[in-house]
Amino acid sequence: MKLTAHFDLSEFTRSESAKREGLDNTPTSEHLENLKVLCEKVLEPIRLKYGSINISSGYRGKMLNHFIGGSVNSDHCVGRAADIDMDDVGTGVTNKEIFDYIKDNLEFDQLINEFNYAWVHVGYRQGANRKQVLKAVKEKGKTVYQVIK
Repeated sequence: MKLTAHFDLSEFTRSESAKREGLDNTPTSEHLENLKVLCEKVLEPIRLKYGSINISSGYRGKMLNHFIGGSVNSDHCVGRAADIDMDDVGTGVTNKEIFDYIKDNLEFDQLINEFNYAWVHVGYRQGANRKQVLKAVKEKGKTVYQVIK
């Protein structure tokens, strides 16, 4: 199913963990609408600038999110967030470049440099974007989010 001109739902719902555990990772109609808005407002401009981009984690149903240890309030669970990982896909585009492009050019709710650009988390909340720029670090074995803007 096409979400937008350059994004297919399968890019957001594929999950080896869900397959392995037999978990349904199908978004609700409300979550589908959120995914479409995320694609239109954030991901389409990135894809148009850089070409193919790798969504390493998109939609996560509640069960999948719980299984992988995601935050109970994760925007991934409602279709308002995606993780992008470009470092190993051979395009020459880095996660830091993606991060900087989003920060400097696009509207977003949260933009997170995850563990020194291991991947980039971006979220979009229609009409409620906080424009938070954060970095995730480990402190005493726990993930801590620090404001970097």
